[in-house]
Amino acid sequence: MIRRRTALSVSAASALLVCAPLLTACGGTPKAGSAAVLDDGRITESQLQAQVRDVRDAQSGSPRADQLVAASGQLTQNTLIRMIQFKVIERAGQDNGIGVSRRAVQRARAAAEQQSGGSAALRAAYLEQGIAPDQIDGAVRMELTRTALLRKLGVAKVNAVFTRTSKDLAIKVNPRYGSWDDTKGTAVLAKEAWLRTSTASQQPA
Repeated sequence: MIRRRTALSVSAASALLVCAPLLTACGGTPKAGSAAVLDDGRITESQLQAQVRDVRDAQSGSPRADQLVAASGQLTQNTLIRMIQFKVIERAGQDNGIGVSRRAVQRARAAAEQQSGGSAALRAAYLEQGIAPDQIDGAVRMELTRTALLRKLGVAKVNAVFTRTSKDLAIKVNPRYGSWDDTKGTAVLAKEAWLRTSTASQQPA
């Protein structure tokens, strides 16, 4: 069975970023249609909704469609949080000399499929976490990056790196999805922190 990773815990006080009514970039120019703004770009509402639709489409084709939909009432917000977390983890990996190849992702996914009982079982496990089949490779890549950071830096330092990277990215979330917390790596309405995704593989990147 696929194992769920627990979130990295942090004990420092939260520092919430309260957004203005109109989501703006650092220079103060309103970014219409933005779900979140980061210093290196933004996540648009259309990008966010495309990922949400992928999940809903996959859920509708599942024998457990009703249960999956009922258990993912905050899917849009949770998806945005994951998208932002991936950007933070990717930047942290780049800053610390960690890269994950396509081959490494393929190996990790193959190992996860074997451990979970096949590709269909793995897809079902990820779907339970709100991750559509075509989003799995991205989730595996970020988990491998996170694991490599943990092995290189240790848990305590990785938490500090994630917090610093989050602050450096100057993340601002559309108020409809909450306020971003750099320390916990989530929006205030969310229940979990670093990281929402998991893979069965423990292989280093």
